[in-house]
Amino acid sequence: MKRFKGLYEQIIDYENLWNAYLNARKGKRYRGEVLEFTHNVEENLIQLQNELIHKTYKIGRYREFYLHEPKKRLIMALPFRDRVVQWAIYQVINPLFDKQFIDDSFACREGKGVQKAADRVQYWSRKLERSHKKPYYLKLDISKYFYRIDHDVLINILNRKINDKDLMWLLNIIIRSEDTPFGVPLGDHGFEKERIDGIGMPIGNLVSQLFANLYMNELDQYAKHEMKLHHYIRYMDDVVILHEDKKELHRIFEEIEAFLSYELKLQLNNKTTIRPIKDGIEYVGYRIWPTHRKLSKKTVKKMKARLKYLKNSFARGEVNVDDVRSTLMSYLGLMKHANCYNLKNKILREFVLMRNTQDNEKVAS
Repeated sequence: MKRFKGLYEQIIDYENLWNAYLNARKGKRYRGEVLEFTHNVEENLIQLQNELIHKTYKIGRYREFYLHEPKKRLIMALPFRDRVVQWAIYQVINPLFDKQFIDDSFACREGKGVQKAADRVQYWSRKLERSHKKPYYLKLDISKYFYRIDHDVLINILNRKINDKDLMWLLNIIIRSEDTPFGVPLGDHGFEKERIDGIGMPIGNLVSQLFANLYMNELDQYAKHEMKLHHYIRYMDDVVILHEDKKELHRIFEEIEAFLSYELKLQLNNKTTIRPIKDGIEYVGYRIWPTHRKLSKKTVKKMKARLKYLKNSFARGEVNVDDVRSTLMSYLGLMKHANCYNLKNKILREFVLMRNTQDNEKVAS
């Protein structure tokens, strides 16, 4: 396999750093740390460039917080200058790696996404149902994927693709953080237990998305080229495989489980399942049948809870109409690709914004 050379020079080029700064500040231009960096942007970029040239660059401290949708996740955010560096890396190496990914990998890739993944699953389920009486699907669920990525395995994958010692120095210090362990133990406990060194990618880092896709690309290549699986779709760590033979899916499951454990040091959890396609395939926020699709119950529950929260926050004056409208339009876009006419009408009918003022003036959403 061809190994990429001369990438570090492209990454630390001033024009690339400038474009990285522009990308990193999108949607965040008026945040304090962004304004501070922007105030002396040229000096700050030159300082970053010099740190990278002389290898004195060190990663800042992570800010940690939790998100609870759709499940509790530990998010780690870097200072703005470090996000500029990650954009500089991403702009150079992502196009090279993306060309090596299979067509049926849909997460964090231009021209792909949730809708394309759902379309692909529905297309194949329709074809299989026409040609076989009772086709099945296997859905793989990896336990705590981002928090269990093995650093040694990831570095070995990168070394097979990159022939650039300077870039590998930079990637190593990003992957193997000196100050913040990223890994968590397996199980149903929270994130409060002692962290584990040597594993894990911080959710919140731009390059974490790329590394996570690259890591699972090992399974993609094995499934497509060694196992010769045709009806195989992946969205980050969510994999669906369709087949006309239930017994064959059990064999596929065992082989993939062994590959994940031995090659990638990952484990599947008890949500992994084999079921008939006619029951509907729950995937990327939808429940998908050959003839139609609906929003999954989890998605509907999350959507209703979020809209209720925004409605109450608007009443208290904590958010404005534009904040609410952007979320509502996002959900309407999601529903546009599903058979949920009644649900959409019910939400639009009941979603009326009102401030908690003396005159109770209604505000159109």
